Amino acid sequence: MIHNELDVLTDLVPLGSGLKIIELGCGNARLLAELLQRCPACEALALEVDAVQHAKNLARLPDTLAARLRFVQESATAIPAEDDCFDLALMLKSLHHIPQPGMQAALAQTWRVLKPGGWLYVSEPVYDGALNDIVKLYNDEGPVRAAAQAALDQALLTGAWLQTAERRFDMPAHFPNWESFEQRMLYPSFADHQITDDLRHRVKAAFDPHVSAEGASFTRPMHVRLLQKLPD
Repeated sequence: MIHNELDVLTDLVPLGSGLKIIELGCGNARLLAELLQRCPACEALALEVDAVQHAKNLARLPDTLAARLRFVQESATAIPAEDDCFDLALMLKSLHHIPQPGMQAALAQTWRVLKPGGWLYVSEPVYDGALNDIVKLYNDEGPVRAAAQAALDQALLTGAWLQTAERRFDMPAHFPNWESFEQRMLYPSFADHQITDDLRHRVKAAFDPHVSAEGASFTRPMHVRLLQKLPD
């Protein structure tokens, strides 16, 4: 069980001083902020397409990171950066959220902004497990998760990338109660899952058997692929 994915990243990628990092679809950028705290000479650009999450990120950017972490509301398919300027790109549970026609464009954009020899770290949830069985009642991500892996396979076939590592591991996912699950999973700001009263009751009925006095704990299987940009 891996409790902090930053441990996986630091095991796979040589995080030297002075790295320039970009995260695509950063969400709350928790891992990225922790990475910058561990590596005080590094700086990062974090892209998030969701306006609500982007506003939250701007509002709670720590003063200690303000000079080294910049948030921009933008898609991975239109990265606002020059060619060959980043050492490391992160996609943390974000590739499958890109509309399928844009996945290859996002990977091509990522290749463009990475330096030759730069790393692309892609972490995706595996379509399996008890938590997945609950979520797929209202948001079946099987097709998009498969499409994300297929997009990486296709990118490798272009000869522009080399896959240098692959890891599978489990991560814990905990919800103190039903209300926390409902707010976080059923009503995210970046998606409308069209939750009807009947669907909400069915999801709650599937969630309730997992609740104990400590809340509901799940194991989320993850799949990491590390790609390296090859020169033209």
